[in-house]
Amino acid sequence: MPETTAIQRFRGPLWAALYFVMAVAPLPIALWRHTEDGRGFWIELGVALGFAGLAMMGLQFALTARFRWIGRGVSLDDMMQVHRQAGILAVVFVLAHPVILLAAHPAYFSFLDPRVNAPRTIALVVATAAVILLLVLPLYRRRLGISYEWWRLTHSILAFLAVFVGLGHVLMVGHYVSGVAKPLVWIAMTGGALLLLAHTRIVRPIAVRQRPWRVAEVRPEGERVWSIAFEAEGHPGLSFSPGQFVWLSLESSPLSLQQHPFTIASSAERGSRIELTIKELGDFTQTIRDVEPGALAFLEGPYGQFTPDGISADATVFVVGGIGVTPAMSTLRTMRDRGQTTPIVVVYGAVDLDRLVFRDELESLTAELDLELVYVLDEPPPDWQGERGPFTADTVARIRQRLGAADAYYFICGPEPMMDVVESTLAADGVPRSRVHAERFNLV
Repeated sequence: MPETTAIQRFRGPLWAALYFVMAVAPLPIALWRHTEDGRGFWIELGVALGFAGLAMMGLQFALTARFRWIGRGVSLDDMMQVHRQAGILAVVFVLAHPVILLAAHPAYFSFLDPRVNAPRTIALVVATAAVILLLVLPLYRRRLGISYEWWRLTHSILAFLAVFVGLGHVLMVGHYVSGVAKPLVWIAMTGGALLLLAHTRIVRPIAVRQRPWRVAEVRPEGERVWSIAFEAEGHPGLSFSPGQFVWLSLESSPLSLQQHPFTIASSAERGSRIELTIKELGDFTQTIRDVEPGALAFLEGPYGQFTPDGISADATVFVVGGIGVTPAMSTLRTMRDRGQTTPIVVVYGAVDLDRLVFRDELESLTAELDLELVYVLDEPPPDWQGERGPFTADTVARIRQRLGAADAYYFICGPEPMMDVVESTLAADGVPRSRVHAERFNLV
């Protein structure tokens, strides 16, 4: 039974409110039973920003912990956008903390003087560098030639250092954490955040090891696009909804650095055989063609809310581009296997006809489903009568006109410029945000 519109409408704001409460929680905790006089506006502001920034950094571990109940009902795209923006704001708060304090009261420079306390100075310098790198590396890792695997490892290490040193700094300064109860609260909050990191990076991969998969097939789907099929080994497989994704490890151990997210392209009715369709875009994906059948693999998941399961509407519209067609393919294949007849429209953008992955299968599915295909080509053939790319507001308007008065849900996945145009146009046309689901493949 699908959730009510009211629940869907308020779930996002409720999660946002909970995040805000947890981010500012250190401030009332600090003031609880604190009897000392204030030290002036700027010093207290600097301290408050430090507390809030450290709390937000701890909450980052919760946003990436992969617990299905955390942010349930919120799309991966929204969750990662919150993670990015909250991370940037946390870094700003943490860095503003010493800047404001040093400007307001130069005596605080003693914290950075190794002659006064060398271990403290080294710890603060290391933590500051870690915080800056947490912000810089995601933006410039490709330019610096850092692989995704090593970035994930360094990101975890830097986050651990920043939060751990931050806790030590709070406890050693001790101005707002006197007594017994307050230090224990801070230790519990920080320890909980670090336990989330350990659970994500160690505990869950060990559990995944109990459910191995074997590569059954690797086949080409188009130019630099490959489908890789996995069959469950010694277990019934994976129960998932179309549009969800898994983390893939093609190593002898799920604890390896190599773990990448991919949307499932196969039918949700065939959980013992999972297919991922992957385009050669980076270091790891360029090796997919060389994977040998019989190779051991581990799939962790499923994750994500980018699914039409449980939605009641006159029509479902997928607006996809490039390899973003995979969640649409999983949905179509699932509908075929379930015998569903709900109207569905797939608007598929590509450079030309040859870049339309699954084109033959898509057109064959029009005979089995209530399916309408709309191709949007950047470089169409001379006799092309269909839509021409790139996507514009007019393209979206014409597509919506074809739907008439249909009460449609939109699922958007593909290149960012295309997604930005479609999302902004739908919003300008008054389509409720609850009816627009977006998923970006770039998680970094």
